[in-house]
Amino acid sequence: MKLFNVALNLFFPKTCGICEKICTDLICRVCKKKLEKITIPHRKCFLEITGIYYDEHMHIFKYEGIIKEKIRQYKFGNQAYLCEFFAEIINSNQKVMKYINSYDYIIPIPLHKYRNRERGYNQSFLILKTLAKQNMNIIIKNNILQKQRNIKPQSTLNKLERKNNIKNAYTITNKLEIKNKKILLFDDVFTTGSTTNECSRILKENGAIKIGVLTIAKD
Repeated sequence: MKLFNVALNLFFPKTCGICEKICTDLICRVCKKKLEKITIPHRKCFLEITGIYYDEHMHIFKYEGIIKEKIRQYKFGNQAYLCEFFAEIINSNQKVMKYINSYDYIIPIPLHKYRNRERGYNQSFLILKTLAKQNMNIIIKNNILQKQRNIKPQSTLNKLERKNNIKNAYTITNKLEIKNKKILLFDDVFTTGSTTNECSRILKENGAIKIGVLTIAKD
């Protein structure tokens, strides 16, 4: 196995997830310093605000610059390997990890089966799977929340259209796993919050006592 890994690194050397230069880590030293300047996990509470069903939201970056570029490459550029890059960003930030560990488990925002088949993977679930390999305490539940309608892409709609488009698009498959639980929803980008709010609504209505949201970036 060691010989195989040596040969693999020789022909397919590891590269930095940002600058793509050859290095031993997922992010090189120079790019780590650049990321440190824009990595400011921001947590906002929404308790008892009418119409919002999630209790708090943390995002790590603003949806701009290199992070926006990498997210778009990951989602639409068939670069699934970037899940390791995003998992490393999360894992290396103590504030974000503490936030994750304050919940019973984490649920990736689900894709409809047709969209998942078209893309080849659920980008949020793939990041969490990679992260869970590094942190045994992270519990992922990928079979509780399902998308039952293949709606129009939210990115093509305005705020009101997104809200109407996403309504009743999700369903619960296991109510017993939700009751009296603190659940964290995970997605790559937060724009208007329509998707996370609809998922939070159905989880709250089925017995969840607290819903948090974690996203890589906020638009």
